[in-house]
Amino acid sequence: MEIIGYLASLVIGVSLGLIGGGGSILTVPVLVYLFGVDPVLATAYSLFIVGSTSLVGTMPKYKGGEVNLKTAIIFGIPSIIAVYLTRAFIVPAIPAHVFSIGDFQVSKALLMMILFAILMVFASVSMIRDKKKEAADEPAGEQKFNYPMILLEGAVVGVLTGLVGAGGGFLIIPALVLFSKLPMKQAVGTSLLIIAAKSLIGFTGDLGKQTMDWTLLLSVTALAIVGIFLGNRLSKKVSADSLKKGFGWFVLVMGIYIIVKELFFPGGGGH
Repeated sequence: MEIIGYLASLVIGVSLGLIGGGGSILTVPVLVYLFGVDPVLATAYSLFIVGSTSLVGTMPKYKGGEVNLKTAIIFGIPSIIAVYLTRAFIVPAIPAHVFSIGDFQVSKALLMMILFAILMVFASVSMIRDKKKEAADEPAGEQKFNYPMILLEGAVVGVLTGLVGAGGGFLIIPALVLFSKLPMKQAVGTSLLIIAAKSLIGFTGDLGKQTMDWTLLLSVTALAIVGIFLGNRLSKKVSADSLKKGFGWFVLVMGIYIIVKELFFPGGGGH
């Protein structure tokens, strides 16, 4: 299983390099099901892996002028604060046993996985739907910021990132296109920078609270980083749109699988 896990770590990076997001949605299931990591700890590991990989992926995009720093700061600040507070205070405050319906017990780990799977389903729908063309065809006029919406969306994405450990690129990219009027390519580059900053700072909210397996964490991160370079190479040869759709369907199937497995066949997989 671990060998499959390491291969899957490469895929996380490749998908980030190819479509600027989506990879983070695989990190938690890979850690939980293939490496047997506890789901709550997996969300912390995911922040570090996604943050480091996105940071490396941002560099070539920044050199290519595809990162809008002003937007990254306006969107990133509420997002970073929200992630840190969520990891430092909200996640530890969730009780180990949340509630029960009849004989069905809802534990903290189960709640995290179900929340995550629901997010995967939403993410997959946004990848499958073909809204990219409309956004890309918009003339890049003068950049106007819808400040209240950007700040609100930044905070919401931050809380979600903190809870489930996903970068939330699929939430950030449409928000940047809609509220900051960024062209698609700039939205992807800027989103990677925001994801890197908020994931790594969010991860510091877990330090000292959990015992980290640094060997596992650093090896998965290293493979994901190799993957992002492969993804960047491949992105020049493959149509991003068809890839995004294919990946979207894959994430949808994974999301449904997790919901069914956790609700009807609990046990195993890090629980």
